[in-house]
Amino acid sequence: MNSLIRFAPRSARTLQDELDRLFDGVLSPRTDESVATMWTPRIDLAESDEAYRLEVDVPGMSREDINISFHDQMLSVSGERKSDSKKENGEYVRVERQYGNFYRSFTLPKSVDADKIAAQYENGVLIITVPKAEESKPRRIDVK
Repeated sequence: MNSLIRFAPRSARTLQDELDRLFDGVLSPRTDESVATMWTPRIDLAESDEAYRLEVDVPGMSREDINISFHDQMLSVSGERKSDSKKENGEYVRVERQYGNFYRSFTLPKSVDADKIAAQYENGVLIITVPKAEESKPRRIDVK
């Protein structure tokens, strides 16, 4: 006997989420806590006339868990988010938050002022400001 199943087309975003979950499971298998895992925080990068601004989502981390370095035009952000092993009301049924080490790097143009790079951490978002060097900023040329 065949049963009829109502067809409901999935949105492209739902399909993308399922594919991401499938590949995440294959490419970064979850094992016990003794094995370090990698995860990738989401980052927004904006550019203005004055600076580049990176906003890195790292909720649940402290300032001490985050490392930022700049060398040979490469800005690197790394750290570790540790798993909270407390299980207050039984075993987890589903775990979606990612834990472990992360590493992101960005090649920046030579027109940045490396000595003035600044970072602040607020409400789970790391904000890194990379000012542009004065000679790279747009300037107005007067017509004579």
